[in-house]
Amino acid sequence: MAEISDIEAYIRDLCVRAKRAAAVLANTPSDKKDLALQFMAEAIRGQADSLAETNRLDLDAAKQAGLPSAMIDRLTLTPKRIESMAAGIDVVRALPDPVGEVISGTTRPNGLRIFKVRVPLGVIGFIYESRPNVTADAAALCLKAGNAIILRGGKEAIHSNVAIVALLREAAEKAGLNPDSILLVETTDRAAVGHLLKADDYVDVIIPRGGESLIRRIAEESSIPVIKHYAGICHTYVHADADLDMALEVCLNAKLQRPGVCNAMETLLVDEVVVADFLPRIIPALQEAGCEVRGDEQVCALFPDAPSAVEKDWCTEYLDLILSIAVVPSLDEAISHINTYGSGHSDAIITQDYAAAMKFVREVDSATVYVNASTRFTDGGEFGMGAEVGISTDKLHARGPMGLPELTTYKFVIFGNGQIRE
Repeated sequence: MAEISDIEAYIRDLCVRAKRAAAVLANTPSDKKDLALQFMAEAIRGQADSLAETNRLDLDAAKQAGLPSAMIDRLTLTPKRIESMAAGIDVVRALPDPVGEVISGTTRPNGLRIFKVRVPLGVIGFIYESRPNVTADAAALCLKAGNAIILRGGKEAIHSNVAIVALLREAAEKAGLNPDSILLVETTDRAAVGHLLKADDYVDVIIPRGGESLIRRIAEESSIPVIKHYAGICHTYVHADADLDMALEVCLNAKLQRPGVCNAMETLLVDEVVVADFLPRIIPALQEAGCEVRGDEQVCALFPDAPSAVEKDWCTEYLDLILSIAVVPSLDEAISHINTYGSGHSDAIITQDYAAAMKFVREVDSATVYVNASTRFTDGGEFGMGAEVGISTDKLHARGPMGLPELTTYKFVIFGNGQIRE
């Protein structure tokens, strides 16, 4: 795409423009932001065929480069995904504007009235891989929350991202907003990321979304705060008191519905009480679907054709049709396994025992914890956020799917009538 001789100057220019736009956007009325979002959704729907055609340029290049099937899947803009982009923007538009919300308030004995009020973060640097639909999601959420965004997608999606951002910027300008509220790094030169990560005079937070190696590189190199999500090592634990029909359906969905995403199940834990009844049902179903099963000693004793799982398997995010299965003697052992090997993303228990469910919810240290449901629901859209900029496995300042409130911070606003401190 863009050939840039001085990448450092190019990134600095983007940052200066974003900071200028953010200052105005932070105080833009909700109805004006919503109008921009309306125009964005209309533009995406109106240009669906053109977006799909442009996306084919990226798909052809990805296939020629021999990229894995899971990455090509994430890169593909099907008609359904294009409509989902527009629908996600519609949902974001309909959500309450978090900016200006009074989180709490109190009156001190001296009469000072102290309020905690939501405000935008400012300029967000968003670095991501593969999924061009994420471009629209992130831009819409940031704009509604009053933030300017600098998008830096992967080179594999550059044509798609340029086309999407052009539509979004035109829509923003049509609504009377500064189009620099949404900016894209249009060079695929890796040096651009390095310069963006050092732009702490302009960028307030970096949100990376992609593979673990990308996120670790960003966290190590950035002089700007980073909200991270290293991996999605998600578990489902089939408890001794599970409804096994439910467990079968939930587990198959968690693994097979879309295995190349971060909320897909990577390890299945089965209580030893139900092993004899459950494993002969689920393992053939997994294998029939083309999923490789790797098991511990007890699993392999029942299914000798299954490869043995090694220590590395328990802490691997496969993002593929591979599943590790372990037999555990108790709820405590299941919780211990998850807290030892999990990534703090999404973990589930299947049980009819309320006390067991509540213990699991309390003690599993993950951003999202499920009872009798698939981990595949960890998603901004499924949580009613319209979309998300990512799923944080950090504990500060956001955790889990990041929607509008997570894209704000707060400030204290204090009203007095002449008080002075003694």
